[in-house]
Parts: sequence; structure tokens; C-alpha cells
Amino acid sequence: MTAAEISRIAGVTRATVSNWRRRHDDFPAPSGGTDSSPLYDLESVRAWLASRGHSSAATPSEELRTTLRLHAQSGGRMSDLLLLVLAAAGRSPEELTAAAQLPDPDIVTRAQRDVATAADAVPGADAVRFKADDAAVLRALYACVRDEGGQAALGVLAERELEDSAASGAYLTPAPLADLLARLIPGSPSRVLDPACGGGTLLAAAARRGAGELYGQDNLPVQALRSAVSLMLTAPEAEVTVRAADSLRADAFPDLLADAVLCNPPYGVRDWGHDELAYDPRWAYGVPARAESELAWVQHALAHLTPGGHAALLLPPATAGRASGRRVRAELVRSGALRAVIALPAGASVPLHIGLQVWVLQRPEPGGPERKSVLFVDTAADAATGTATAAARGGTAATARTRGGSRSASLDWEGITAHALGAWRAFTENPDTFDGEPGVAYAVGVVDLLDDVVDLTPARLVRASRTEVDPAELSAEVDAARRGLVGAAKSLARTAGREGWSAAGASAREWRTATASDLARGGALNVLRTVPEGARDHADSGAVGGEQPDAPSTVLTDSDIARGSGPTGNPAELRGDSAPVIAAGDVLVRAVASGDGPMSRVAGEEDAGALLGPHVHLFRPDPKRLDAWFLAGFLGAEENIAGASTGSTVLMVSPGRLRVPLLPLEEQRRYGEAFRHVHELRAEARRATLLAEETARLLAGGLTGGQLLPSRGPAPDLPGDSGGRPRARRP
Repeated sequence: MTAAEISRIAGVTRATVSNWRRRHDDFPAPSGGTDSSPLYDLESVRAWLASRGHSSAATPSEELRTTLRLHAQSGGRMSDLLLLVLAAAGRSPEELTAAAQLPDPDIVTRAQRDVATAADAVPGADAVRFKADDAAVLRALYACVRDEGGQAALGVLAERELEDSAASGAYLTPAPLADLLARLIPGSPSRVLDPACGGGTLLAAAARRGAGELYGQDNLPVQALRSAVSLMLTAPEAEVTVRAADSLRADAFPDLLADAVLCNPPYGVRDWGHDELAYDPRWAYGVPARAESELAWVQHALAHLTPGGHAALLLPPATAGRASGRRVRAELVRSGALRAVIALPAGASVPLHIGLQVWVLQRPEPGGPERKSVLFVDTAADAATGTATAAARGGTAATARTRGGSRSASLDWEGITAHALGAWRAFTENPDTFDGEPGVAYAVGVVDLLDDVVDLTPARLVRASRTEVDPAELSAEVDAARRGLVGAAKSLARTAGREGWSAAGASAREWRTATASDLARGGALNVLRTVPEGARDHADSGAVGGEQPDAPSTVLTDSDIARGSGPTGNPAELRGDSAPVIAAGDVLVRAVASGDGPMSRVAGEEDAGALLGPHVHLFRPDPKRLDAWFLAGFLGAEENIAGASTGSTVLMVSPGRLRVPLLPLEEQRRYGEAFRHVHELRAEARRATLLAEETARLLAGGLTGGQLLPSRGPAPDLPGDSGGRPRARRP
């Protein structure tokens, strides 16, 4: 293990580990690595720490992550452990505790026996044989399942396995996007197929909507196995069948007709089987070109649908307009198989730098109704301007932030989903009378689409509908946005003009600090988190708290903290987890140290009653000993977060390792007031920026669309402004 991993399990800084190496002759000698990056034996380090009273500060998932790295170095396979997760998830906390405490030979025997009980549940899984060297990782896995649940352990295994096979291009479909695709399928489909299932995210979304038969296939055996195990954990009542093979070349379900198909296929694959599949009966709409693997997946999905069944596929934007796919696109439109194309903002899923599209398809029914139009929806602009529009229309700052979004990882999924589903449902109810929404949704006739290029890009087709906007309505909208911008600018100026600080002196101030774990042990605060069901009874004191409301409506997520919004998460995504209820005055800290935006904030009245999301740490301070804003300011400090974070590609914040200065309550309150001011300044700046972008967008669109006319005379100067040029003086 590395020095960084030693600091993590000991709950100290890297500098402390360096001091130990220099000051203590009995500190374990390096067992590998280089002089600049030495590696140490895990058990030797643990024994040394135990001899000095240092208990492990690592969470069970972090402990599993460390032992997995060592397990991989010794030749162990992550996939061998997947079945053990399934078996362990069915055991009680007491059984898992007993298993984790077994000596090395016995724990290997126990794991082998547990795996045998789960092997029949996943047909096609390779035989698993654990060795004596696997004892440490088996012990860590049992402990992780016991304390954090099977899905947490499964996530750590998948993280390591996908890291080892990064060249495969495997990645997860974000849960909000998976839910959107599942909700685009009308009705309640019972039998659902995903021919490129990956980790099973799309099938899990279908299960949450009531699907009872889940079929998946993936080219990577480890992904297929992981998908099967994950679905059995999340949807134990469903019938799960997952196979490992190339769906285009070796279809595992050739005779299956599903009610719905959900798929996020691989993009830009040249070697997808073009030559050997040239006469495949699935190509009912034309043989896909060598560069059009995505259109092969589209037709594969249609071939597996019952007549009238729907499919939703996530595709790159080039599929809508590439010249090589024109003939297939034309036949999909002409036959009525293509029902809608929905453009998403950049950042919705990998690759994050482009805006992907959702294609909604329906297999034509013999003698069914003629389909005369195709729906096009553009949610990209809505995601970038939703906050500013809400604020411009007179909403409060909190309301505006709640509805807002950006072209980043923290997207306004609520707004995206509302526009996409709203337009789709209205269109399916009566396509012939669908009016659409100018600039957002537009139904284009089949005849109008069948030109020389058959370009199905939503942005091009939806923008054409903006000319239908009433000039008076747009002018009023611009005026409202402009008034909101002026008000936001004045508010920002007032906030920025406040002074509440002074220089500390010749050198920076220093103070004694304590970790959050120390403060929790002393009763100054409680650290709460969302605990997987089944582990609640075994959780440490203070790990969960609050009574669940009868009908919780929202969940506060890490994205809400980053973008300054109110709670926007869906309680259904907690999948039965036991989550604390947030109270006003709680301090909320993001659990993943990545992305833009603040890392912490104090819960306000608009947050009270919401459930705590799975990637948020909650600190509940004793107000007689700790000021909430003081705590939030120091917990979310950049250097504090960096010192308490672990991981390589994903930096996870260990809440107990965050440090807080030990100051009198009165002095805490002075700091707290300053941190509250910083929070308000950031919020006002964000609001003004979004309103400026919205006002500029409306003005530019109105001028180019013909609804607005430029002023006849020169633009008047703003008060106190000379246009940036010196005025000429008369002699």
C-alpha cells in the first residue's frame, strides 16, 4: 500500500506518515515500489498502527477498495467476487459479522460455500475458486456488505474492474437519464430488453416502473455478471436473465419479442459485423453502412419489439444527419417507426462534451394508424436558461435556483424531464393537433422530412418554429428578464459592497483544530448519512436520525448543493434506503470532491423535511457549542476537503477526517456571519449571471427571428457611463 493509503486508514495527514517514517525506527520498511514512491505491506502497517492505538479510520467501502488493489496485484479477479456480493446481501448483519471474524482458512471455506448458494441464480457464471490469498479481500467484502449494503460493495468492485478494462469504453448511464428513457415508454411494459446492458442501470429503471421480466446482454462478461447481480439486488421480485455476448453478432435472444427496449449502445464502432451481417433479416429498413453501427442497434431494437412496442435509445448527434445513414433514416421516417428525437444538453452522459439524443421508436402494427409526423424536442437550451427564466418571471431566488441548470454535470434534470415527457405525452395523445412549444418542441410532417439529406437534428427543426412566437409576448418576456437583471445587478452590488473582514496581521492566524469524529465523540455534533436497508440496525450510533415523513416528496442531492438549488432529487431513486430527514440548521457537505460549485452549505427552511441524498454528509451541530455557518465554512474549505479526500479518479470525502478550529462560540458566530455573507455573494453572482445570459438569449433570438426591432436612434448611455469613450471638451 502507498503512504497515501496509510494516511487514509489511520485518519492522519500525509505529513504525519512522513514523520512516523523518520522518527520511529520500528515503522515497517518498504516492501516494494521506488525510493520516491515506496509501497508497504498492509498487514505490517496495520499491526504497527494497532501497537500505537491507532484504529482504522477508513469506511468499509474504502477498506474494500484498498484490499482489492492488493488482490488484483496478486492475480485475483474482481469478477470472482460478484457472486459473493449477491450471496452476502441475503445474510443477516450477525451472520456477516461472524463471517468477517473467521480466521483465514475458514473464511475462504465460508465464502466458497456462500458462492455455491448463489451460482444457480446467475446462469453462465464461471466457476469461482477462492484461495488462501483472498482472505483479506473476502473479510473486507463481508464487512462492506454488512455496513453499507450490497450495492455499495458492488459499486467498488465495478469501479476497480472497469478501471482495469478502461480501454473497453464501458461506463454507467446516469440514473436520471435512465429514468427519463424508461418513462418515455408508454404504459407499463412487463417484458423489457437492454441489448447493451452494461451495469444494468436502464433495466433497473424499468424495474422501478413495474417491469417483471428483465433481459440483458453485454459483450463484456464482467459487465453482464455485474448487471445480473445488481438487478437481483434491486429488483428481487423480477425475473432476471442476462447473457454475455455481442448482441449484433451473437444475439442471445433471437426469438424474444419484448414490450419495450431500452439501450445506450456503444458509439462509433467500425467493426460491428457489417460484412458478415449484410443479409441479416433485422435490417428491415436498409443495410446500415459500415460507419452506422448506431443504426444497426436501432434496427436490432425494433426487431425485438412486439408490434406497437416502443424503444428508447441514447445515440450520438451524428446519427441524425450523417450522409451515410440517409437511406435508413428515410425509411424509418417513411414507415412511421421513428416517433421522436429529443436533444439533451452536453454533460448528460459520456461523452460529456457533446449533446446526445434520445430516439423514441415504435414497431409498426399491421393495419395500424398512419403516422404523419415526428416529434422533435430540444432540451439543451432549457437546461442552460431555466434558472434565469424563472427568476426573470418574478420567482424568488430560491425558486429560481431550484429550477435552474447548466451545461455541466449538475444538469436541471427536473426541467429536462418535464419538457421531454410533457411534449411526448401531448404528442402521443393526438399527433395531428399537437401545437408544440416554439423553440422547444415541434412536430414535423413526414413529407417535410424526406428531403435530400433527411436531417433529423432537433435543434435545426425546433428553431424553425421560433418564428411563430408572438412579437408582443416576446417583447414582454424580454422586458421582464431585463427588469430581473437590473434588480439582480443592484442586489449583487449591495452584497459585494459590504465589508466584514480585515487583515490578520503580519502572518496568518493559527489555531488548534479537532476532527469531526472527535467533535462527534464529544457530543458537539452528530454525523448522519443515508444507510442501506438491512444495515440500519448495525449502524454506529448517530449514523442515522430523524423520522421519515409519511410521503417524502424530495431528496437533497450533491448536485443541489453544487448549484445552490433546493431539494430536487426523487425519493424513488433511494431504492428503499433509510435516509435521515433534514432539519433547518443542519450542515450539508458533498461526499464527492469534484466539479464546480460550493462543497457545503447550511440547510434552510426550504430544505427542511427533505430526505438526505446518498452522496451527501449531514452534520447536525449542538447550537450551544457550534455555530452552523462557522462549521459549514470550515468543513467546505478547499484545503480541508483535499486533506480528507481519498481515491484516484473519484475523490471521496471522509467526513470524520474534516477538521474544525476550536474557537469560543462568540468568535465562531463572527466567522459564521462572514461565511453567510460569502454564501449570499455567490448566490447573487450566480443569479445575475444567469439572468444576463437569459436576457441576451431572448434579445438575440427576437432580433434574428423578426419579433424585435433595433432602436431607431443611438442606444442611451447608462447612468454614469460615457460609452467607454472620453467625451470631447469644448475649448
